[in-house]
Amino acid sequence: MVSLIEPPASKPSLLSAGSERRLLWSYGLGDAGTGMAATQMGFYLFVFFTSVVGLPAWMAGSVLMVLKLWDGLNDPFVGFLSDHTRHPLGPRIPWLLYGALPLGIFIAASWWNPPGGIWIKFAVLVVIASCTQVAYTCVNLPYSALAAELTPDIDLRTRLNAARFTGSIVAGLSGVVIAALVGVQVNECNGGAGLNGDAFLVMGLITGVVVAAGTFACGWGLKPFAKHCQQPSGKPEPIKQQLLRICRNGRFLKVLGLYLLLWCALQLMQTVALLYLNVLMQVPSSWSTWILVPFQISALVGLQLWSWVSSRWGRITALRTGGLLWIAACLLAMLLVPLNASVAPLGSFSNGLNFVMIVITILAVGLGGSTAFLIPWSLLPDAIDADPEKPAGLYTAWMVVIQKFGIGLSIFVLGNVLTLSGYRACTNAALLPQSALTTIRLCMGIIPAVMVVLGLLVVRRWPRRAHIDGFQP
Repeated sequence: MVSLIEPPASKPSLLSAGSERRLLWSYGLGDAGTGMAATQMGFYLFVFFTSVVGLPAWMAGSVLMVLKLWDGLNDPFVGFLSDHTRHPLGPRIPWLLYGALPLGIFIAASWWNPPGGIWIKFAVLVVIASCTQVAYTCVNLPYSALAAELTPDIDLRTRLNAARFTGSIVAGLSGVVIAALVGVQVNECNGGAGLNGDAFLVMGLITGVVVAAGTFACGWGLKPFAKHCQQPSGKPEPIKQQLLRICRNGRFLKVLGLYLLLWCALQLMQTVALLYLNVLMQVPSSWSTWILVPFQISALVGLQLWSWVSSRWGRITALRTGGLLWIAACLLAMLLVPLNASVAPLGSFSNGLNFVMIVITILAVGLGGSTAFLIPWSLLPDAIDADPEKPAGLYTAWMVVIQKFGIGLSIFVLGNVLTLSGYRACTNAALLPQSALTTIRLCMGIIPAVMVVLGLLVVRRWPRRAHIDGFQP
């Protein structure tokens, strides 16, 4: 039987303490702005499309699906270009420096409510979303590939990913607070016409500035490490050969399956979180946005916890422990009792008790769900090292493209299932059929729990010692 406890990295980091701190801080900044944008889009974009823009749920889901599919199509292309970029700063960092400003502009534009009829709005939003995703890929894919190239040390790679997602979650937490402060919330039933579109646009403008500044600061901070990075071979390779290479890499297929399952589960819960809180649990809109803050805090704590567990007992042990906590939280979400909408959340003992249980559930989801951020990306360098040519851009691209196809399809299915269940933009549960309420509850409970279970099964036989070659930084 294969042990699930990994030994420590075979080689210590060769960087000085000061250089290592700069490396971790600079790399952590790279996902700060994009993490803020991703968090806001995960929680609010579906609500923005349905409650502010006025799109029906199936059409909102279609926009998000087109966004993910298009994003997935350009990932291999950007990965190829990144692997073959020739620059004094290496193949990745120029993409960060030159892509920072365009990405910030398109992120801000994503929260604009265009004029015109439903189909005109749909077309404009698809164009904006497509441009946003191209800019995002041009920055985030080369950035993600750097984790495998900056160092061959397993422990430092895990800490790099912990720094990355710490920056992401701190920024995501800031994004939730900004959303609450500028007045972003879910509106009451109003026939699909939103009343607070300006708040979403203000949120987008602030986020766009943070995205551009954080991305540029990351590239600038990593410049001294560029000459020491592991370099891809740069050999041209057709798509068919890429697919053959991927299919022969058993480690990569396991990482891919784990990432797809965990991230789809987390994305599904993010998409329906506000609907679950407002519509099903009857938490007032003015409270629900702030309730997302504990989720971000617990996810941040989870990153540090699972990073520590990984260094002591191995990444698979951390994944298993966090995954079981996540599953338990999903099952608890299926059993929670809604608040009495006629009384304030803390206005009675029963309401207060139910509200506390909601917060505890959200904390548990954040703590367990943080493994979806940390563990798959910490395992990916092992899969890249198993390939003699180590094309980090190629593997990163295909990992992201499959993940995006999965998320796009899941959101598309969600939008259509909500429409078929009778859901419409509304926060009054009494005006929605029971089928819609049941669908929302399942999307926060059983469905993500099953995905997490399958993810744990995919990597149950992960090798106890990762191969590390003689590469010297």
